[in-house]
Amino acid sequence: MKLFYRVSGSGPPLIVLHGLFGSSDNWFTHAKTLAQHHQVWLVDQRNHGQSFHDPQFDYRSLTEDLEAFVREHQIENPFLLGHSMGGKTAMNYALKNPDRVRGLVVVDIMPKNYPVHHDHILDGLQAVDLAALSSRTEADQVLARFIEEVDVRQFLLKNLARDVEGKFYWKVNLAAIDANIESIGAGLVYEGVYNGPTLFVNGARSTYYRVGDEQRANQLFPHAEWVTLDAGHWVQAERPRDFADVVLHFLGQH
Repeated sequence: MKLFYRVSGSGPPLIVLHGLFGSSDNWFTHAKTLAQHHQVWLVDQRNHGQSFHDPQFDYRSLTEDLEAFVREHQIENPFLLGHSMGGKTAMNYALKNPDRVRGLVVVDIMPKNYPVHHDHILDGLQAVDLAALSSRTEADQVLARFIEEVDVRQFLLKNLARDVEGKFYWKVNLAAIDANIESIGAGLVYEGVYNGPTLFVNGARSTYYRVGDEQRANQLFPHAEWVTLDAGHWVQAERPRDFADVVLHFLGQH
């Protein structure tokens, strides 16, 4: 079972991993900028985007998927950039394969356990009656009963697609996500230390970072640098130019 991907640019390889309910599509704009200096691999993780669906959904399987992807495409010593769930996949991969990662960029996620907090999102997505759905606007109206933020609903609705017969379906595997949501909130599953260059980019208005989190992160990633931007959880979407500048500066130094 292979992961869907898009590749662009040339230079040191950079693999980009999206977060929960996201896909490689979310990174198109940034890929254009990053590809001016790097060979950029945008990857759909399992149960997301155009990649395969599977009931197994945890960080061991996500890490093993990434290992298989790197081997298949013979990507040597890549940089890894991951947001949220993708950041945890990247951290797990770096701990398991510390000599095979040139550098690590982790966006608004910490190496710790998070209590389940996506219940309302799952409830909203599952409340959409796909068989009876006639438009995206109608789906948004259903989601609005569960999710107040317009930008979050629009992000989630990027997962709504039509098949060849014009019927709506979700690109994400809701059943697998719902069944394994605690595993996706879990801390890191691999032990060890990654001594390579690491950048943590956090949003000042995000709830994913708490004062003191850096103590554990610095133990696992002792050469970590820290940057905070005036944003919420989706740092790269809210502050795209600042985010790109920070990431390119870090990558350019290593």
